[in-house]
Amino acid sequence: MKPGLVAAVAILLLRAPASAHRLDEYLQATILSVEKDRLQASMRLVPGVAVSSVIVGAIDTNADGLISAAEGRAYAERVLRDLSLSADGHVLRPRLLSFDFPKIEDIREGLGEIEIELAADLPPGSSNRKKIVFENHHLPRMSAYLVNCLVPRDRDIQVVAQNRNGNQSFYRLDYLDAGGFPSMFRLGMRHIAEGTDHLLFLLALLLPAPLLVCRSRWAGFAGVRHSLRQILKVVTAFTIGHSITLALAALGLVRLPNRPVEVLIAFSILVSAAHALRPLFPGREAAIAAAFGLMHGLAFAATLQNLGLGWWARVAGILGFNLGIETMQLVVVAATMPSLVLLSRTRAYAVLRIAGALFAVFASAGWMAERLLNAHNPLDAVVNSVAHSALWIAPILFLISVICWKLRNILDKRIPSPSSLFALNPQSEFLQIRSSQTAKLSP
Repeated sequence: MKPGLVAAVAILLLRAPASAHRLDEYLQATILSVEKDRLQASMRLVPGVAVSSVIVGAIDTNADGLISAAEGRAYAERVLRDLSLSADGHVLRPRLLSFDFPKIEDIREGLGEIEIELAADLPPGSSNRKKIVFENHHLPRMSAYLVNCLVPRDRDIQVVAQNRNGNQSFYRLDYLDAGGFPSMFRLGMRHIAEGTDHLLFLLALLLPAPLLVCRSRWAGFAGVRHSLRQILKVVTAFTIGHSITLALAALGLVRLPNRPVEVLIAFSILVSAAHALRPLFPGREAAIAAAFGLMHGLAFAATLQNLGLGWWARVAGILGFNLGIETMQLVVVAATMPSLVLLSRTRAYAVLRIAGALFAVFASAGWMAERLLNAHNPLDAVVNSVAHSALWIAPILFLISVICWKLRNILDKRIPSPSSLFALNPQSEFLQIRSSQTAKLSP
């Protein structure tokens, strides 16, 4: 692996303390290198003066003041046993490549650096998005951990994210094996499948799509043709909006700080949820979808920018990534809209619409607090849990919608109208008003 500038700086920082006497901790620094079918780790372990006697006793088991090859191997293998390594949920079995130990005198002075090299074979997989989890449990009471990753030499491998816990004993590496257009297409699909905030905005905006408006309230079913036309308008407008900024931002022509973009995305969910509760912009849903789609496109582009692709590779990536996004959007819409159209023909739909809108309101409020104030968001786990259960929620919702539609005459008698101010079908109210006015004018 060829280290990049960031990795080189990290290595220098890890090696810098070796020129001074370390004190009370056992520094364990790990550098990971990722290839298509192999993971390699380079560990540098530097015992501090205060803990050196414990480490020396663990290595020099015969206490002769020397570290033999057998003692060095035994200790290196003990370190490997204290490591936990997995790739996409598959447990990896690292093997020892090499080890090197300093003199015991250097270890006691806090200057000795133990070097251990290990490697593990990565399991084959069809997914282009991969996740590696590394955990170090070696002598946790006296240790300080550091973990980083080298810039991959293979240009098809792009690091997407690194996540660590507080003391860096836990480390997760997300990377992309970007093998051209198909991989970017799959990445776009996965980005939407995991992007609960993007989907929640679109679904909240589609909740009132099958309904008519009467007296500034959502009324009854608007008809299949009207519903499909409205859904098509909203989805198309959202697609146009985020496609524009995705292309501009991914090519480096537009750039905004990440935090304001994420806050605006959460705000867009709040607006669409409020509109689902009470009409705020009836008839202008497509314009709102396009406007907020511009913000969502900036967030989509951040994924491509983090991949470090070249200009032409980025152009191809934009096309594949965007098509993947649109495909997954259509899958979600196709899976949910038949249920919404059927339910909207019954009064039971008011329960679903209000519950879904309130869920979106609370989720967006939690995300805004988290992104503005760095506050803990307990609702995030709930939202993700619901999103991950979509495979069985969608068919259950469809089954419920069919049952409600079949029993709509019974349900309409038992479930009160969403508003006592108008009937379920606002068109009949319009006819009644018009007929009464005609009667007054007649001689």
